[in-house]
Amino acid sequence: MRILGVIPARFASTRLPGKPLVDIGGKSMVQRVLEQARGCGLLTDVVVATDDQRIVDHVVGLGGRAVLTSAHHPSGTDRCHEAVGKVGSFDVVVNIQGDEPFIEPAQLNELCNALISSQCGIATLAQIVTDDRDLDDPGEVLITTDKRMNALYFSRCAIPFLRDAEEGPRHTRFRYLKHVGLYGYRADVLEQLVGLKPSALELAEGLEQLRWLENGFQVHVALTSHPSFCVDTPADLAEARRRAAAL
Repeated sequence: MRILGVIPARFASTRLPGKPLVDIGGKSMVQRVLEQARGCGLLTDVVVATDDQRIVDHVVGLGGRAVLTSAHHPSGTDRCHEAVGKVGSFDVVVNIQGDEPFIEPAQLNELCNALISSQCGIATLAQIVTDDRDLDDPGEVLITTDKRMNALYFSRCAIPFLRDAEEGPRHTRFRYLKHVGLYGYRADVLEQLVGLKPSALELAEGLEQLRWLENGFQVHVALTSHPSFCVDTPADLAEARRRAAAL
């Protein structure tokens, strides 16, 4: 099975312009993500999909593979789809967040195995919530699943609501799951996803994956114990540099 890892890397980030090229301990953000992705033994190839020639040149200079994609894609899914069309035929496509410089190769392996072993066309990862603060943070996306670990719903609210819960930490009374923003798609399913129109639930929550659920696609959810750290703001960048210095 041929599996392509795609790293969407958009230059024009609103909160952190030029984010893929920022320096983190002597390496660019995109270089760190690329190196970590290459450590995943299940990926046949890895490509950076970007809207900026500077990023293409930078990645090629590192010995990596990069393709120039449209600057007008509404999501990383659309950018992945265009990239696949430019690099060849693959059975599975993995969307690797371009702003997670410390992503673990083992986490990518977990995602690939989850998709390969399931009957679903899409797979993603989740972590068990261990702190109630995650339940009240709209920046954290919570997931409910069925008994086969297929997603029922994604939300920026704590789901489910514990109606009769006693006082005390909620995460000790229910196994809440928070989303880790990695996706694997079977190639034929990815082709279908990019043709879907935005849905009501997607627009309400600001979550693209709800479009897929509303249209009847199943999303398999696998648990991971590996931490996830995304760089979205200058404060996150400072923390990333601190972590890099400690390596």
